[in-house]
Amino acid sequence: MISKPHRTRGKPLRVGYARTSTVEQEAGLDAQIRDLRAAGCEEIFAEQVSSVAKRAKLEEAITFVRKGDTLVVTRLDRLARSTRDLLELRDRIKAKGAELNVLNLGDTGSATGELVFTVIGAIAQFERKLMLERQREGIAKAKAEGRYKGRPAKLHEKLDEIRILDRQGTPRANIARQFGIARSSLYRLLETSRKDRQ
Repeated sequence: MISKPHRTRGKPLRVGYARTSTVEQEAGLDAQIRDLRAAGCEEIFAEQVSSVAKRAKLEEAITFVRKGDTLVVTRLDRLARSTRDLLELRDRIKAKGAELNVLNLGDTGSATGELVFTVIGAIAQFERKLMLERQREGIAKAKAEGRYKGRPAKLHEKLDEIRILDRQGTPRANIARQFGIARSSLYRLLETSRKDRQ
Protein backbone atom coordinates (compact mmCIF):
# COMPACT_ATOMS: atom_id res chain seq x y z
CA MET A 1 0.00 0.00 0.00
CA ILE A 2 1.34 3.41 -0.86
CA SER A 3 -0.24 5.38 1.95
CA LYS A 4 -1.90 4.50 5.21
CA PRO A 5 -5.62 4.02 4.50
CA HIS A 6 -7.84 6.73 5.85
CA ARG A 7 -11.28 7.96 4.98
CA THR A 8 -13.30 11.04 5.63
CA ARG A 9 -16.76 10.14 6.94
CA GLY A 10 -19.32 10.12 4.15
CA LYS A 11 -16.88 11.06 1.40
CA PRO A 12 -16.67 8.54 -1.49
CA LEU A 13 -13.10 7.65 -2.44
CA ARG A 14 -11.31 6.65 -5.60
CA VAL A 15 -9.16 3.71 -4.55
CA GLY A 16 -6.36 2.58 -6.84
CA TYR A 17 -4.93 -0.89 -7.34
CA ALA A 18 -1.60 -1.38 -9.13
CA ARG A 19 0.15 -4.67 -9.89
CA THR A 20 3.11 -5.93 -11.83
CA SER A 21 4.32 -9.51 -11.97
CA THR A 22 7.43 -10.58 -10.13
CA VAL A 23 9.40 -10.58 -13.41
CA GLU A 24 8.33 -7.12 -14.58
CA GLN A 25 10.23 -3.91 -13.97
CA GLU A 26 9.60 -1.74 -10.92
CA ALA A 27 9.16 1.15 -13.39
CA GLY A 28 5.91 -0.45 -14.58
CA LEU A 29 4.52 -0.29 -11.06
CA ASP A 30 5.63 3.32 -10.67
CA ALA A 31 3.91 4.25 -13.94
CA GLN A 32 0.63 2.68 -12.81
CA ILE A 33 0.79 4.52 -9.47
CA ARG A 34 1.43 7.78 -11.32
CA ASP A 35 -1.58 7.18 -13.60
CA LEU A 36 -3.80 6.26 -10.66
CA ARG A 37 -2.84 9.42 -8.78
CA ALA A 38 -3.53 11.46 -11.92
CA ALA A 39 -6.98 9.81 -12.06
CA GLY A 40 -7.75 11.13 -8.57
CA CYS A 41 -7.03 8.07 -6.44
CA GLU A 42 -6.55 9.08 -2.82
CA GLU A 43 -5.63 5.59 -1.63
CA ILE A 44 -3.49 3.18 -3.63
CA PHE A 45 -2.80 -0.49 -2.96
CA ALA A 46 0.18 -1.83 -4.91
CA GLU A 47 2.01 -5.13 -5.16
CA GLN A 48 4.52 -6.97 -7.28
CA VAL A 49 3.15 -10.48 -7.62
CA SER A 50 2.14 -12.91 -10.37
CA SER A 51 -1.51 -12.73 -11.38
CA VAL A 52 -1.95 -16.40 -10.50
CA ALA A 53 -0.47 -16.03 -7.02
CA LYS A 54 -2.34 -14.78 -3.95
CA ARG A 55 -2.89 -11.04 -4.41
CA ALA A 56 -3.01 -9.80 -0.82
CA LYS A 57 -3.15 -6.09 -1.70
CA LEU A 58 -6.04 -6.63 -4.11
CA GLU A 59 -7.97 -8.31 -1.31
CA GLU A 60 -7.11 -5.39 0.99
CA ALA A 61 -8.34 -2.92 -1.62
CA ILE A 62 -11.66 -4.75 -2.06
CA THR A 63 -12.08 -4.97 1.72
CA PHE A 64 -11.29 -1.25 2.03
CA VAL A 65 -13.83 0.08 -0.52
CA ARG A 66 -17.24 1.17 0.74
CA LYS A 67 -20.55 2.12 -0.82
CA GLY A 68 -20.04 4.98 -3.26
CA ASP A 69 -16.30 4.33 -3.70
CA THR A 70 -14.66 3.46 -7.00
CA LEU A 71 -11.88 0.91 -7.39
CA VAL A 72 -9.60 2.08 -10.19
CA VAL A 73 -7.06 0.06 -12.22
CA THR A 74 -5.09 1.12 -15.26
CA ARG A 75 -5.82 -1.98 -17.37
CA LEU A 76 -7.90 -5.14 -17.02
CA ASP A 77 -4.84 -7.41 -16.99
CA ARG A 78 -3.58 -5.62 -13.87
CA LEU A 79 -6.73 -6.72 -12.04
CA ALA A 80 -7.77 -10.17 -13.19
CA ARG A 81 -6.10 -13.44 -14.10
CA SER A 82 -8.92 -14.51 -16.43
CA THR A 83 -12.22 -13.27 -17.76
CA ARG A 84 -14.11 -15.32 -15.19
CA ASP A 85 -11.92 -13.87 -12.44
CA LEU A 86 -12.63 -10.37 -13.79
CA LEU A 87 -16.38 -10.84 -13.69
CA GLU A 88 -16.27 -12.34 -10.19
CA LEU A 89 -14.17 -9.42 -8.93
CA ARG A 90 -16.52 -6.93 -10.58
CA ASP A 91 -19.50 -8.60 -8.88
CA ARG A 92 -17.77 -8.50 -5.48
CA ILE A 93 -17.06 -4.80 -5.90
CA LYS A 94 -20.63 -4.04 -6.99
CA ALA A 95 -22.01 -6.07 -4.06
CA LYS A 96 -20.29 -3.56 -1.77
CA GLY A 97 -22.04 -0.69 -3.54
CA ALA A 98 -18.80 0.41 -5.20
CA GLU A 99 -17.88 0.78 -8.86
CA LEU A 100 -14.99 -0.49 -10.96
CA ASN A 101 -13.17 1.90 -13.28
CA VAL A 102 -10.60 0.64 -15.80
CA LEU A 103 -8.71 3.67 -17.09
CA ASN A 104 -7.98 2.38 -20.59
CA LEU A 105 -11.64 1.39 -21.09
CA GLY A 106 -13.20 4.64 -19.95
CA ASP A 107 -16.27 4.66 -17.68
CA THR A 108 -17.04 0.99 -17.01
CA GLY A 109 -20.01 2.00 -14.84
CA SER A 110 -21.85 3.43 -17.85
CA ALA A 111 -24.24 1.57 -20.13
CA THR A 112 -21.38 1.08 -22.60
CA GLY A 113 -19.16 -0.22 -19.82
CA GLU A 114 -21.82 -2.72 -18.77
CA LEU A 115 -22.06 -3.84 -22.40
CA VAL A 116 -18.29 -4.39 -22.50
CA PHE A 117 -18.47 -6.61 -19.42
CA THR A 118 -21.47 -8.51 -20.78
CA VAL A 119 -19.64 -9.21 -24.04
CA ILE A 120 -16.52 -10.26 -22.15
CA GLY A 121 -18.63 -12.63 -20.05
CA ALA A 122 -20.28 -14.16 -23.12
CA ILE A 123 -16.90 -14.69 -24.78
CA ALA A 124 -15.51 -16.28 -21.61
CA GLN A 125 -18.42 -18.72 -21.42
CA PHE A 126 -18.03 -19.58 -25.12
CA GLU A 127 -14.26 -20.14 -24.75
CA ARG A 128 -14.80 -22.33 -21.69
CA LYS A 129 -17.31 -24.52 -23.56
CA LEU A 130 -14.95 -24.87 -26.52
CA MET A 131 -12.06 -25.77 -24.23
CA LEU A 132 -14.11 -28.44 -22.43
CA GLU A 133 -15.33 -29.83 -25.75
CA ARG A 134 -11.75 -30.08 -27.09
CA GLN A 135 -10.65 -31.64 -23.81
CA ARG A 136 -13.38 -34.31 -23.96
CA GLU A 137 -12.57 -35.07 -27.61
CA GLY A 138 -8.85 -35.32 -26.81
CA ILE A 139 -9.46 -37.68 -23.88
CA ALA A 140 -11.77 -39.87 -25.98
CA LYS A 141 -9.15 -40.03 -28.75
CA ALA A 142 -6.36 -40.84 -26.30
CA LYS A 143 -8.47 -43.58 -24.66
CA ALA A 144 -9.28 -45.09 -28.07
CA GLU A 145 -5.55 -45.17 -28.87
CA GLY A 146 -4.74 -46.64 -25.44
CA ARG A 147 -2.51 -43.77 -24.37
CA TYR A 148 -4.72 -41.99 -21.83
CA LYS A 149 -3.33 -42.19 -18.33
CA GLY A 150 -5.26 -39.32 -16.79
CA ARG A 151 -3.60 -36.56 -14.85
CA PRO A 152 -3.15 -35.96 -11.14
CA ALA A 153 -6.18 -34.05 -9.85
CA LYS A 154 -4.04 -31.39 -8.21
CA LEU A 155 -2.27 -30.52 -11.47
CA HIS A 156 -5.50 -30.73 -13.45
CA GLU A 157 -6.99 -28.02 -11.21
CA LYS A 158 -3.95 -25.80 -11.80
CA LEU A 159 -3.66 -26.39 -15.56
CA ASP A 160 -5.28 -23.08 -16.59
CA GLU A 161 -2.90 -21.14 -14.33
CA ILE A 162 0.10 -23.08 -15.69
CA ARG A 163 -0.98 -22.35 -19.29
CA ILE A 164 -1.34 -18.63 -18.54
CA LEU A 165 2.13 -18.41 -17.01
CA ASP A 166 3.60 -20.32 -19.95
CA ARG A 167 1.87 -18.05 -22.50
CA GLN A 168 3.16 -14.99 -20.61
CA GLY A 169 6.72 -16.23 -21.13
CA THR A 170 7.44 -17.22 -17.53
CA PRO A 171 10.46 -19.55 -17.59
CA ARG A 172 9.26 -23.13 -17.30
CA ALA A 173 11.81 -23.83 -14.57
CA ASN A 174 10.13 -21.11 -12.50
CA ILE A 175 6.66 -22.52 -13.22
CA ALA A 176 7.77 -26.01 -12.20
CA ARG A 177 9.25 -24.66 -8.98
CA GLN A 178 6.10 -22.63 -8.20
CA PHE A 179 3.84 -25.69 -8.54
CA GLY A 180 6.27 -28.14 -6.95
CA ILE A 181 6.67 -30.44 -9.96
CA ALA A 182 9.62 -31.66 -11.99
CA ARG A 183 10.40 -29.76 -15.19
CA SER A 184 9.97 -32.98 -17.19
CA SER A 185 6.46 -33.38 -15.72
CA LEU A 186 5.63 -29.79 -16.63
CA TYR A 187 6.79 -30.28 -20.24
CA ARG A 188 4.72 -33.47 -20.54
CA LEU A 189 1.68 -31.74 -19.03
CA LEU A 190 1.86 -28.80 -21.45
CA GLU A 191 2.51 -31.06 -24.45
CA THR A 192 -0.44 -33.34 -23.56
CA SER A 193 -2.63 -30.28 -23.04
CA ARG A 194 -1.59 -28.86 -26.41
CA LYS A 195 -2.40 -32.13 -28.20
CA ASP A 196 -5.75 -32.45 -26.38
CA ARG A 197 -6.76 -29.00 -27.65
CA GLN A 198 -5.84 -29.67 -31.29
